[in-house]
Amino acid sequence: MDTTPGGRTADLLAQHLALAIPALLLGGAYLAQYGFGLYPCEMCWWQRYPHFAALALALLSFIAPPRRAWIGLAGLAIFVSGAIGGFHAGVEYGWWEGLTACSTTVPLDGNPLDAIMNAPIIRCDAAPWDLFGVSLAGWNFLISCGVGVMILALLRRSANAN
Repeated sequence: MDTTPGGRTADLLAQHLALAIPALLLGGAYLAQYGFGLYPCEMCWWQRYPHFAALALALLSFIAPPRRAWIGLAGLAIFVSGAIGGFHAGVEYGWWEGLTACSTTVPLDGNPLDAIMNAPIIRCDAAPWDLFGVSLAGWNFLISCGVGVMILALLRRSANAN
């Protein structure tokens, strides 16, 4: 990392954002799923995968060089999750066509056929919950794209501090 005070501060903030934001967003998604029964559709899962990658990349930045590269890649992964969330929100709001298939979550205990036949179908084009008219996918878009850009801007700022 940069050794100048301004550059080091920007790098540390970017590094901590790259770790904290995907952890908080994934935690919120799992809380919504298991605590409130808001099961994810296929596109919701697509938004989670880049956050898992961002967590791994952010953790790597704490233990392996080149730290700034890992942080930057984590920022890009967070942004990708947000972009997928933006597409998903557009599908939910009816702005464009989304997937034609629905998905479901099947528990692994008991009779598998009964589980499949009784599993709820989760639609990608219907928002199960919103806050101020913004769906979970919309919030992921706003937060993830904003933080992804912020991480990359912080890294650029620390590079310019040299």
